[in-house]
Amino acid sequence: MNLRGIVSVTGKPGLFKLIGQNKTGFILESLDEKRVKIVVNISTAKMASLEDITIFGMDDDIKLLDILETMRGLPGLPDVKKDSGDKLRTFFNEVAPNHDGERVYASDIKKIINWFGILKNFPLFDEDTPAALNDNVDNVEENEDLAAETTKS
Repeated sequence: MNLRGIVSVTGKPGLFKLIGQNKTGFILESLDEKRVKIVVNISTAKMASLEDITIFGMDDDIKLLDILETMRGLPGLPDVKKDSGDKLRTFFNEVAPNHDGERVYASDIKKIINWFGILKNFPLFDEDTPAALNDNVDNVEENEDLAAETTKS
């Protein structure tokens, strides 16, 4: 699953794709039907990459990626506008059985379900996560070392 570049912005509904950066902030495009482009100021807005989000677990934190993958395999989602907090909690116990029920609130569960509703329409689940930048640097160095050894021989 590839969530690189997908962000949530505090105070703004929905999810956004990071498409660029200028001197005042980041250029984002909404993932809804309208595809609205906005500039978010670096100093005033808080953004969270979905790739880095975790929720509280009983033993270890649980990655959002794992929760979304589990939700993908379930037949239906609860309606966050109509269903009660207890029904949402029961659903989330199926999706993330080791989550900390005291520190994961119903509003967090609603947000994750809404995010999944947005993301399920995109081919992100079928894409592989790109290699980290540090991995690419290591591979370049290894290839340079290999090339140097080859030219010596």
